Amino acid sequence: QQYVKATWPSLNSSTIQLLGLFSDEVNASQPSEFTIHSRAMFKAAVILSQQYNITIEGQFIGWNVGQTGGRAIDAMSSTCQAASTSNIVGIVGPAYSRESPIIAGFGERVGIPVISYAATDPDLSDRNAYPAFYRTVPSDNAAATAIVKLFIRFNWSSCIIIYQNDAYGSNGAKILTELFIKNNLIVADTLVFDIATLRMQDNLKNFLISSSTRIVVLWAGSVYTTLIIQNALDSDVLGPHFTWILSSSLPLNSFHETYHQKLIGMLTVEPIPGNIVDAPINTTLLNAAYTIWKQYEPETFPNSGQVNYFALFAFDATWLLIQSLKELCSKTTNSSSSCISFSNSSFCFDRHFLSSELFFNTINNMILLDVSGPIQFNINVTDRIDGSFYYAQNSRNSSNRLNFVPVLKYSNRDGWQEYSEGNVIIWSGNSLIPPTGGAKLEGVKLRIGVIQSVPFTMISTVTNEFGQNATKLIGYIPDLIDLLQNKMKFIPNIELIPPHRTYSSLEQLVEDCVYDIIVGDVTVTATRRENIDFSNSIFDNSLRIIMRKAPDVDLDVFAFMKPFSWRLWLLILGTTVLASILICLLERETNPILEEERTITGLYAMSVWYTFGNLVGYGAGPLHPTTPAGRLLTAGLYILCLVLVASYTANLASDLTVSRSKDLISGI
Repeated sequence: QQYVKATWPSLNSSTIQLLGLFSDEVNASQPSEFTIHSRAMFKAAVILSQQYNITIEGQFIGWNVGQTGGRAIDAMSSTCQAASTSNIVGIVGPAYSRESPIIAGFGERVGIPVISYAATDPDLSDRNAYPAFYRTVPSDNAAATAIVKLFIRFNWSSCIIIYQNDAYGSNGAKILTELFIKNNLIVADTLVFDIATLRMQDNLKNFLISSSTRIVVLWAGSVYTTLIIQNALDSDVLGPHFTWILSSSLPLNSFHETYHQKLIGMLTVEPIPGNIVDAPINTTLLNAAYTIWKQYEPETFPNSGQVNYFALFAFDATWLLIQSLKELCSKTTNSSSSCISFSNSSFCFDRHFLSSELFFNTINNMILLDVSGPIQFNINVTDRIDGSFYYAQNSRNSSNRLNFVPVLKYSNRDGWQEYSEGNVIIWSGNSLIPPTGGAKLEGVKLRIGVIQSVPFTMISTVTNEFGQNATKLIGYIPDLIDLLQNKMKFIPNIELIPPHRTYSSLEQLVEDCVYDIIVGDVTVTATRRENIDFSNSIFDNSLRIIMRKAPDVDLDVFAFMKPFSWRLWLLILGTTVLASILICLLERETNPILEEERTITGLYAMSVWYTFGNLVGYGAGPLHPTTPAGRLLTAGLYILCLVLVASYTANLASDLTVSRSKDLISGI
């Protein structure tokens, strides 16, 4: 579509002007829809302020327009030139994140606000770093959160991020990666598109095919998105095997019709005005702005439903400045000085807005209902407090052509919801089933190398249907490949690896892409894992140590008696009884301790205690023999104690050792 030069009224003669910065080149032959719509709504807001009779110290507000070409240095040049020749009290723009830091720095130095309608870089949210910067478009912090919730909605766990190498792309990919990690999602890898050379910094096809994920998040502007998608089509890494999620839409009619089937199933996640998610907007202002646009530039006005949404953010940025100026000057009506006074200097960097602090405070305290929704700021961040709304569009055939159709809508309050009941998502391959996000082999041709090895892969001679002899691969490996093919639906091209190839050289065949996969009796080693991946083992062939099953342990309360036979225990008992009687007879007349016992029972009990104590090596305390015969008997008990204790200890240790080792097998 060709656009003709507009016939807007000239409003650059006013001494109070707003500067609008737009992304196209000066005198571009085919300006973008993004620039045309945003510039039209910027001018419509200024003219609307005149229709509403909004004046600053008796003067209407005018405009000054600068074209930046998307370059920071050109944005600075246009800004400085306008500020040196006109009374610029506020800047609407710039459009791109890479231009915004330098313009925000200029606004801080001069003391005028810079309100962007399209710069979404998360780093620009820092109020301490950019005290003069504001934006009406939602930050990429909100966009990244919306994408993470989209992954959670469809149970996707990983993705590849492709981004352009500027502030918008790099910082957007950074915040998205941080949110993925925070939500236990995986960024499998990242790939950079160089906006200087307009090329990927790696081979796109090899990069995507070698990845385990099939979800690709593309974080790039519309112009670069078109180039990247064309590269993906040429490399055959779009539909039906990959699902792409874009941060900006692109003109689908710019691609050849032969690619249209592969373009089906993409999603875009883009900011939208509040009315899409049933949030309130100022429809009176919106309709008035559209009326002005159609009056002065009817050839570029599409219809109210096809206006670029960034144009609405541009209107809100302009209207916020107009209302803030009106509020500022209403507070200083009793002052002797002008509310829009600058220090006397014609050089752009030496000028300074005298009421800058009051101006910024006025913006921070403004509460407006604009054409994109509620507008409100605070002193902590540069982002609007509310009004972060998004929708997901789905590329699909609609009305006999390929279009983007809204299918989901998002707000901070409600998360993702269906856009309307009839708009179901058409996924890659014209499927209604959401993709799993993992790599699939269905319909993929695989070059499979097999090794001749009995019984895994063997060559058999068979007679074909023409009566001719033919060779056929049989064995465990061919049967396994047939089973996998039936389940995974891939297309196998099985080749027998030449017999002169050694096992150590097989990994090089996979690494050099001679074969996609080799199936055979290959041992998995640490060295081989450094270059190629292995599946889980399909056949185990290694030595094993066989052991008997340990029997259940039986609890034997009399196990302590096993070191001696029952006959020996009876002999020990008899010896104890006999020795006790002898001690009683020999010592009762002369031993003072035994003399104290007046009963036969007590006397014999003390004798038994004496005998038992000496048999176990403990002794009998104060009871000692006094007669020669008693001492001789005691000596015999000592010798018997030594023999019994040593024998019992040795036999008990032997029994315990045998019980612990009897289940082991030796000789293997």
